[in-house]
Amino acid sequence: MRRCMISKSKIVALIVAAGQGNRAGGDTPKQFRMIAGKAVLAHAYDALAAHGGIDAIHIVLGDGQEGTARALLGERAASFVTGADSRRGSVRAGLEAIAAQGGADIVLIHDAARPFLPGGVIDRLLAALESGTGAIPTLPVADTLIRGASGKMGDGVDRDGLHRVQTPQAFRFDAIMVAHRAWDEAHEATDDAQILKGWGHDVILVQGDERLEKLTYPQDFTRAEAQLVTPRTTRVGMGYDVHRLASDEELWLGGILVPHDRGLAGHSDADVALHAIVDAMLGALAEGDIGSHFPPSDPQWRGASSDRFLAYARDRVVARDGVIEHLDLTIICEAPKIGPHRDAMRARIAEILAVPIDRISVKATTTERLGFAGRREGIGAQAVATLSLPALS
Repeated sequence: MRRCMISKSKIVALIVAAGQGNRAGGDTPKQFRMIAGKAVLAHAYDALAAHGGIDAIHIVLGDGQEGTARALLGERAASFVTGADSRRGSVRAGLEAIAAQGGADIVLIHDAARPFLPGGVIDRLLAALESGTGAIPTLPVADTLIRGASGKMGDGVDRDGLHRVQTPQAFRFDAIMVAHRAWDEAHEATDDAQILKGWGHDVILVQGDERLEKLTYPQDFTRAEAQLVTPRTTRVGMGYDVHRLASDEELWLGGILVPHDRGLAGHSDADVALHAIVDAMLGALAEGDIGSHFPPSDPQWRGASSDRFLAYARDRVVARDGVIEHLDLTIICEAPKIGPHRDAMRARIAEILAVPIDRISVKATTTERLGFAGRREGIGAQAVATLSLPALS
């Protein structure tokens, strides 16, 4: 059982399950559909109930749905609330029900259609509320974005600073209650964070998780079923790379530009850290090494940014229905000092791979002035990648 990150606080979860889910297909609302023998709503409930810090769970349902929900949840303890025609109205109804039962210090508002909720996301949200009023889990946008019209490609959209918002969203209960009551009902909000922000409060962003993707279309249910039912295996790969230091080069390391009097020389930008990670990931996939996919003899890779190589390795994992569970990177050098840049490297690597930052470890060591690194002739890096893949892949 996890310990609550905010001691002595009453924490209540509110599951929003009042929609019909028409885009998911079929006659059954998606929150009541089965995945691996258990209803989507039950998966969401169990994920919240597994966290030791949550004191109570309330579920907002559509009119006439309580009997179905009770049958699917069995003996699970929950309070049921009848929702409204809009998500905002349903959440408001749930918050009012919580207030009528004595209120709470913190409320987690979660979509039932995001049933696979890792406990670490809840921990990060609660930790953020120690110094804030609201917090939401997000993932960076990894794909190229464009505008489209009449079936044709339009202009690209700068994805810097863009995030995909997930749930649960965590709030100080009194603040989100007041914000909902004051909201102009002539306008709809797509989520509760917008309502809190509209009332003048800041909303903190924490790392989300790709397992929290929303179930929207029929293929999402097929994928979720396969992930739960298909046996999976853990694969580990190791990567190692070295580049020499040169006075006329920039130093790109771990995906960021590091101020230094020399940089690494190589066919691309020579980011030895990202190259080692790519090799580790390809090794775990048993798909060769970075040189077999991006030959140094090919002029198109001259001066290329190594984040392209890492994004490619990420896409190879996704193509195999894999999950990047953990990456452990060690940079070997006498200089520069890696410590001041460690968090920026972790954040950049996590951004490229679209994974939570807590799955990325960056360390540094020296060779006690021995060898090429000790003589400051070059920098080395080694990485270990841990992937989860379907057992038959």
